[in-house]
Amino acid sequence: MRVAVVNQQTSYKWDKKWESLIRKAVNQVAKLRKLPANTEVNVVVVDSRYIQELNYLYRGVDQPTDVLSFSMSETREEEPYYDPPETENVLGDIVICIDKVLSQAQEYGHSVEREWAYLTVHGMLHLLGYDHEEEGERTLMRSLEEKIMDSLGLKR
Repeated sequence: MRVAVVNQQTSYKWDKKWESLIRKAVNQVAKLRKLPANTEVNVVVVDSRYIQELNYLYRGVDQPTDVLSFSMSETREEEPYYDPPETENVLGDIVICIDKVLSQAQEYGHSVEREWAYLTVHGMLHLLGYDHEEEGERTLMRSLEEKIMDSLGLKR
């Protein structure tokens, strides 16, 4: 599994252990979902202002969110079709808001590490096609999230 972690925010001092945790969470999802070794994903860390712009542009919601996933298998009508070479298995991009990581960890009463891992796992499952719009989908996705979080040793 190839994972690129890009810290684009400048509001907080970047901690290398966060990058390590993000990589560990991505790799755990890959392992449990049996993804091929040539699978690639990018995780981009941004601030509230930037994720709010993305959220408005792609979802029409003019407020910051905690995580967005952009799957390479899903395109909008105005986007050109991209047919990657067979040697590539690019899942897409996960964008995580550092402001939300820090505030939600405090709000939910758990560690910042658990929040980084949870949002990474959540984003990965979206890239794999899971959703939480309907109750059945939500139940399945939450169950997978908890199983993966438990396997990372980050139980509730």
